[in-house]
Amino acid sequence: MKKILLYSALAAILMMVACDPVENRDVLSGAITANDLKISATPQKVDGKNSNKIDLNSDGVGCLTSWNYGNGTTVSTKITVEMVLKGANEIVFTGLNHDGTTITKTLIVQIDTLINVPPEWGFLCGSGAKSWVWDDTDPTAVWGNGGYKGNVSPGWWKVALSDINTQEAAIGEGAGAEMVFAVKGASLTKKKNDGTSVAGSFSFDMTAITLDDSKAVWAKGKLKTKGVTVLCGKQPNAANAPVYEYDILKLDDTKLVLAFPEPGAGSWGTAWFWMFKAK
Repeated sequence: MKKILLYSALAAILMMVACDPVENRDVLSGAITANDLKISATPQKVDGKNSNKIDLNSDGVGCLTSWNYGNGTTVSTKITVEMVLKGANEIVFTGLNHDGTTITKTLIVQIDTLINVPPEWGFLCGSGAKSWVWDDTDPTAVWGNGGYKGNVSPGWWKVALSDINTQEAAIGEGAGAEMVFAVKGASLTKKKNDGTSVAGSFSFDMTAITLDDSKAVWAKGKLKTKGVTVLCGKQPNAANAPVYEYDILKLDDTKLVLAFPEPGAGSWGTAWFWMFKAK
C-alpha cells in the first residue's frame, strides 16, 4: 500500500514538472520597444480646429506610463490634459518595463486654438521660453520692502540695482543676472552674473487674488517656485530664508512685479517687492 502511494505521489510531481508554467515568463522578463508602443495624443476639435485639450491614451501598453506634455506631467494611462502654446508641441511618453528598462517616444501635436489658457503663460514664457532681468527703469528701487496690500513697489527700504550684488541674499544676482521661464517642464533657470546657474520649476494660480482694504485687487495671483527662487529671493529679516511663493502684482509682456508678505503681516505690515522686466 505504501509503495502504491509513493508511486502515485511521484507521478503527480513528474506531471507538474512536465507541464508549462502558468505565468508567461516572456512577459515578465521581456522589454517593450518603441515599435511595440501603441499610444496616442489626440487634440480635441473646437470649431474644426485642433485645440489645446489633448486626449492621451496608453491603455494596455504593458509598461508603467509617464507623460510629459511640457507644462505638466501625468502617470495616467487615459486622460485629457491642457497645453498652453499654439503650433507644433512635443509630448514625451516614458514607459517603465518589467525588467527595469525604460522606453521613450515623442509625439508631435499641432495646436491651432487655445481654450481657457491663462494669458500669463504667454506673458511669462513668450513662445516657449523668455528671459527676465531687473527693471532698471527706476534703478534706485529694484528690490526692497514696503507696506503689504498698500505699496506696489519698494516704499520704505529701497535697494538700487547697483547695490544688489552687495546684499548677502543676492551674491551674483544683480546687474547681468537673469531668470528664464520656460513652458517645457514648467522650468525656471536662474542665471547668475558669475556664470553659475540654478534650475527648478514654477507654477502659478491666477485665482489666488488678494484684495486691499478698499476691496480693490492688489495681487492678481500667485507664483510658486520649487528648487529655485527668483533673483534675490530671500528674506533678510528671517536669516535669509528662501522665498518660494510670491504675490503677482503685475505681469504683462514687459513687466513682472512680485511681492512677499512677512509671516503674520497684516495690512501695511512688512512686505518685500521685486521689480523685473522682459529682457
